Amino acid sequence: MSAQKTIHVAGEWREAASGATREILDPADATVFAVVAEGGREDADAAVAAARAAFDAGEWPRTPVAERAALLRRVAELLQRDREKIGLLESRDAGKTLEEGRVDVDCVTDAFRYFADLVMNESGGRVVDAGSDDIHSVVVHEPVGVCGMITPWNYPLLQASWKIAPALAAGNTFVIKPSEITPLSTVALIELLAEAGLPAGVANIVTGAGDPVGARLADHPDVDLISFTGGLASGQKVMHAAVDGVKKVALELGGKNPNVVFADACETDEGFDTAVDQALNAAFIHSGQVCSAGSRLIVEESLRERFVAEVARRAEKIRLGRGTDEGVECGPLVSAQQLAKTEDHVASALAEGAVLRAGGERPKGEEYADGYFYRPTVLDQCHRTMRVIREEIFGPVLTVETFRTEDEAVALANDTEYGLAGAVWTADAGRARRVAGRLRHGTVWINDFHPYLPQAEWGGFGKSGIGRELGPSGLDEYRETKHVYQNLAPRPVRWFAG
Repeated sequence: MSAQKTIHVAGEWREAASGATREILDPADATVFAVVAEGGREDADAAVAAARAAFDAGEWPRTPVAERAALLRRVAELLQRDREKIGLLESRDAGKTLEEGRVDVDCVTDAFRYFADLVMNESGGRVVDAGSDDIHSVVVHEPVGVCGMITPWNYPLLQASWKIAPALAAGNTFVIKPSEITPLSTVALIELLAEAGLPAGVANIVTGAGDPVGARLADHPDVDLISFTGGLASGQKVMHAAVDGVKKVALELGGKNPNVVFADACETDEGFDTAVDQALNAAFIHSGQVCSAGSRLIVEESLRERFVAEVARRAEKIRLGRGTDEGVECGPLVSAQQLAKTEDHVASALAEGAVLRAGGERPKGEEYADGYFYRPTVLDQCHRTMRVIREEIFGPVLTVETFRTEDEAVALANDTEYGLAGAVWTADAGRARRVAGRLRHGTVWINDFHPYLPQAEWGGFGKSGIGRELGPSGLDEYRETKHVYQNLAPRPVRWFAG
């Protein structure tokens, strides 16, 4: 199988400078279905140089806002044109179902359209009243410059768009490093940017490992901003690497997200069915490989047995398989490493006293033998000292904790070093508002789980990261703020008598 030229620098596709390649595996059966360039430090340097030149001397940062917005809208149209092809690519690369891949393309389309509209609807700056008609004072926004972007393997295309769309809307240039195990949909997006007419050098991609490529982007003196989405340990390394250059840093580092269910939410059959259904969606979409996965079910004690029994019963019925196969509801984990990590966390929980209610093993059957499949797992009677409660797993594992009072529910939900997202289920509107207000998480859902809006900020408290993506704040991450003060009637100050 011949290698694709997946490094894009200054408008040209090329092989790695070293000639190295990497095999991309289908997680459903561990077979090779693509070979890509394995970039290194030299490739990262070349990409940054191209982005630097395109920013300092190129046309994109000075392109009128209306033209930048129009290009973003053209990209959105191309994404919809290629929806099926890119959705399939995302499914095969990341292991998710084909329908999830299609939805991802739609969400990426929405992001490009949102940021196009956002910059078009902005004014020319914020006028500041200086207290004199002789002074014109305005606060304006300008692009940061060269942006380094590092994206994760679970939502390769979506996470790339959350960075690329606002960066381009603001007038920046960039170098992106997708995850080395799921790079293909990001490569496809760079191709669409070129097709839409983005000038050469504005968008650059280097496929390869976090070290050396990501590490080089983080410490490169010509990179003005580094935006990283991924694990906590890697994010800490990125932050340390950016210190010497005093770069702007934006980090989204995952979560350990609570899904709090009060008994009054389940007093009707419809309410019970909805809360159970959403608990399954929260935990097992994309095999739990979601930064905002509701992996901690925190349920009122009086409801626990009935609720957990039904969650476990339905979890056992989730249909596993290759994401592109008809009727499959849950695909494989992305890699052998992620499968081993999931198995280790489940074994640790059982050793610490958790009670297995569903799953807890790889599925049996010849069709699963070579893939990275793991059955959706429900662990009951968990407590906050357990490793499975404290650490992010990124696998199809749902833990169960219980509470008796509202205060106890809030305390459990906030007892994490992360703070990305959480949910509260209750029929009491006052309680819903109180609990939502007390949860220390960047997104709080009331009687729902997982939806997000491109016009609303996304990000977390604590070790879930720094900064926000999406919404107006997501655009501001990629801009510098400048105050321009103009004296319309200059005259001597006479501060010094001389």
